[in-house]
Amino acid sequence: MFNSLKEKLGALRQKISSAPEKEEVKEAPAPPKEEPRKAFKKAKAAAKAAAVEAARPEPARPAPEPAPVISAPRREEEDERFTDGILGRRLSESRVGELLDELEIALLESDVALPAVEAIKKRVKQDLVDRKVRLGTDVPDMVEEALKDAITAVLAEPVVLPPKARRHPSRFEPPFFSEFVDRHDKPVVLMFVGINGTGKTTTIAKIGHMLMKQGYSIVIAAGDTFRAGAIQQLEKHADQLGVKLIRHEAGSDPASVAYDAIEHARARRRDVVLVDTAGRMQTDTGLMEEMSKIERVANPSLVIYVGDALAGNDAVNEAMAFNRAVGVDAVVLTKVDADAKGGAALSIRYATGAPVIFVGTGQEYKDLEAFSPRWMVDRIFGAGA
Repeated sequence: MFNSLKEKLGALRQKISSAPEKEEVKEAPAPPKEEPRKAFKKAKAAAKAAAVEAARPEPARPAPEPAPVISAPRREEEDERFTDGILGRRLSESRVGELLDELEIALLESDVALPAVEAIKKRVKQDLVDRKVRLGTDVPDMVEEALKDAITAVLAEPVVLPPKARRHPSRFEPPFFSEFVDRHDKPVVLMFVGINGTGKTTTIAKIGHMLMKQGYSIVIAAGDTFRAGAIQQLEKHADQLGVKLIRHEAGSDPASVAYDAIEHARARRRDVVLVDTAGRMQTDTGLMEEMSKIERVANPSLVIYVGDALAGNDAVNEAMAFNRAVGVDAVVLTKVDADAKGGAALSIRYATGAPVIFVGTGQEYKDLEAFSPRWMVDRIFGAGA
């Protein structure tokens, strides 16, 4: 998991470790101090000799030769990773700049979108430039900690987007999905969006299974009326879970399916409605208009985008399109167990402003893990599996 990004950042750390260290310059020991009485006698004798010498006529002396000019050591001969300050060595801006260039390449090759890359670089630069390096400090460890902090910040801190980039601010209240469901008025309506092939239908079943284990009652709405196969797939999951599926005929109005499911949940006092939607390509204008209609009719508690972690920057573009159409509140990434690069989670979070709340790690209902910035950082830097 995330092996490519892990290897590239590990190589960057190794490169920092192999850079030559600056040699410590030891000062010459100070001459021993003389006893006060001896120093006084010596100074008195020297003053007397100087007075005698001054009374003699001064012979003509040749013009003194100019003192040799000793140039200061060139900056290139010093260790350019550091600058010297009053309180010790500090990381130089030029050396940090070199590290950031290498970091940018590593992140871009791991499918991290450029805006997220720039945010990480800015954070690392603020943390490292002119930072004091104490004797014995391991510089690679210091750089790694700065990277961890930057990645955590990109995944956790609020993202300010242009007004046209999303339909409305995120309705999700971090950090815990279960707490959101518990506090929200019932029924909680979860609308799932994403293109075909991302594992959206299976993700709906996984979240339904998780909610049932937590004691919630659920209803599933087969809102992808564009494909008869999607309705049959959801029907199979509903049978396995033992829950009610609200379905209409293929080709019917998906907004009416969502409406009927919500009314059923209200009448039967069900806790959560899981609404599936069609998954044609995000460039399909009709699809986006359909999504907007479902969102207006269902008035969902959350719009959850389901994206394929293996799709890289394509998943980012898809998420941004749905964000403009209906406003994405949270993200679930599937196939993370097979994701070698790891860039999708960083990119989608920064591109949409919506937090990643779950990751799919297999095909079983139990293969759904809660996502957190620390979860990802641990796996990138080796603390997690």
